[in-house]
Amino acid sequence: MTAWSVLSVYSVGIATITAVACARPFLHLLQLESYQFPGYLRALLRVGVKAWLPGALLTAANVALVYGLAWGFFRLAGLLPGLILLANLALAAFVYARLRRRPAKKKLVFTPRLVRLCWALAVVCLLGGLIASFMNPVLPLLWPAFTPVWVALAAWLVQPLEARIKKWFFRDAQRILRGMPELIRIGITGSYGKTSAKFLLATLLAERYSVLATPGSFNTPMGVTRAIREQLRPEHQVFIAEMGARHVGDIREMCELVRPVIGLLTSVGPQHLETFGTVERVAETKYELIQALPPDGAAFFGRDGGICEGLYRRCPLEAKRLAGERLGAEDIAVGPFGCRFTLVGTGGARADCQTRLLGAHNIDNLLLCAEVALHLGLTLPEIAAGVAKLEPVEHRLQLIGTNGGVTVIDDAFNSNPAGAGAALDVLKSFPGRRIVVTPGMVELGAEQETLNEEFGRQMAKSTDIAVLIGGRRVEPIARGLEREGFDRANLHIVSSLEESTVLLKSLARPGDTVLYENDLPEILVYPNPTSGELRIETSDMRYEILEIEIYDMIGRKFISNLKSQISNQTIDISKFSNGIYLVKIETEKGTLAKKIIKK
Repeated sequence: MTAWSVLSVYSVGIATITAVACARPFLHLLQLESYQFPGYLRALLRVGVKAWLPGALLTAANVALVYGLAWGFFRLAGLLPGLILLANLALAAFVYARLRRRPAKKKLVFTPRLVRLCWALAVVCLLGGLIASFMNPVLPLLWPAFTPVWVALAAWLVQPLEARIKKWFFRDAQRILRGMPELIRIGITGSYGKTSAKFLLATLLAERYSVLATPGSFNTPMGVTRAIREQLRPEHQVFIAEMGARHVGDIREMCELVRPVIGLLTSVGPQHLETFGTVERVAETKYELIQALPPDGAAFFGRDGGICEGLYRRCPLEAKRLAGERLGAEDIAVGPFGCRFTLVGTGGARADCQTRLLGAHNIDNLLLCAEVALHLGLTLPEIAAGVAKLEPVEHRLQLIGTNGGVTVIDDAFNSNPAGAGAALDVLKSFPGRRIVVTPGMVELGAEQETLNEEFGRQMAKSTDIAVLIGGRRVEPIARGLEREGFDRANLHIVSSLEESTVLLKSLARPGDTVLYENDLPEILVYPNPTSGELRIETSDMRYEILEIEIYDMIGRKFISNLKSQISNQTIDISKFSNGIYLVKIETEKGTLAKKIIKK
C-alpha cells in the first residue's frame, strides 16, 4: 500500500469519527423537533454560529493531521503518524465530552430511534468519505464542518425504516384498543390548558371509573402509542389521551390511533406559531379532534369568547357542550388558599367545592371537565368529591410554600399569553409586595415581540418588582412595563437565573410573593425525602468538586465550599425547610450543574 493510500484511509476514518463526535447537539435539535426537517432547519438558524464551532475546530485538526501524517511518512516516518493520529482522536473525545456536559432544558435521550440514526450517520460519513477520497484524499477531512448536513441526510435515509417501525407500534396499539370495545376513549387538545384539563378530568372520573390518562406531557403519536402499549390494562374503563400538535395533521394522526368518542377542546390561541404560521391554522388543527368523533360522539368546548366558541357553533354533533352550559359556579372565592365555589346544576342541585388550585381560570377548566363527568353519569356530590382531591400540576401555578417568609409560586412550565395573564391574576390575589421573575415567552412567531410587550403591560398592573432574565429577548417586556408607567427603579434585567437569585437576596423580604413565570433550568441533582440527603447524579463526570453552593429562591446561601469526588456526593439537607433551592456545582473544568430542586 502506498503512502498516499494510507493517507486516504486515515483521512476517511478520522473524518468519520470526528464528524460523529461533534454531532450530538444536532442530533439533540432534531430530536427536540420530533425529527421534523422544517423545525430542524429553524433550530439551526436559531442556535447560530456557535453550534458549528466544534465541527470547525475538528476540521482544522483533521487538516493538520493529514499534513502531519504526510510529513511523517515522507520525512521521518516512524512513530510520528501514530502519535498525531492519537492526538486527533483525543481532541475528538474531548469535544464530545464537552458537548455531552452542556446543560439542556430537555436532555438528549438515546432512544432506539436515535441509536439507529447514529449508526446511519456513521455509515453516511464513512461512505461519503470513501467516495470523496477518490477525488482528493484531503476532502473527507472537511466532514465535521458539515455535520448538520450529514445528520439531516442520515435522518432522511432512515425515514422509510422509521415509518415502518412506527406503523408497527401504531398498529399494535390499535390492536390493544380494538380488544377493549367497552373502553371510553377521550381526546383532549388545545393551545393551552390541555395537560391541566387531562389531570383534572382523570381525577373527577376516578370517583366512578378506573381511569388511565397519558402520563406527564405524553402528547405525541409515539407518546400516546407508548402509553397504550405499556400502561393500558383490561381493568381500565376510561382512557384519556392528551393530543399536542406542532404541525397540521398531528391531531388527525393521533385520532386515527385512539378513535376517541369524546373530545375536549380547551382553548385556541397563538401557540407554536413558528410552525403553524397563523392562529387560523392552529384552530383548524385543533378542530381535527372534533372532526374525528363519531356521529354519536360528544364534544366539549372551553369558553374563550372567541375562536373556541366559534368552533362550538360549527360542530355538527348533537351532543356538544360549552363549559358551564349545564353546570355553573356561584359564591366564588379565590386567593392564596386556592378556590372555593358552589357547583350549581340544572334543577337547582348544588354542591360546595374547594380545591387547592390557584386562580379563577381553574374554575373554568373545572366546569369544562365537570360537563364531561356529568355526561358520563357522575353526580354533583361525586364531582365535588373529585374536586377536593385535585392537586396542582407540577410547574403550573404550584404553590411551593415559603422560604424565610417569602411565598414562591412556580409557574415554570412553558408560558403562553393566556397562562401568563392567569398567573398575573393569581399573583394579584396575594398580599404584600409582588415580584415576577421571567425570561418571557417564546415560540410565538411574528407575534412574539407584540405579545411580550402586552405581557409587560399586564405585569405593570399586578407587579411591584419585575426581574427579567435575558438580553434583547426581554426588551419588549421592559417596553410594555415602561409604557404603563412602571417605576424604572423596580425593573431589573439580568442575564441568568443565578443573577436573579443573587438580586432577590437583596430585594425580597418577609411577606413578599415571588412568581416564577416560564422555564427554569434542568434538574441535575435530586433530593431524597426519606433520608434527608441530596444526591448528585453525575456518573458521567469525574472531576473534583471545588465548590458547591445551595441557595434558596431569595438568594440566601446555605452550603458552600464542599469538596468531594462528584461520583458519589451526598449532602444532608434534612434541616432545610420545604421549598425550591438553587444548586451550583463548580469543578476544575468549570460550572457543571445549575438547577432548581424541590425538597
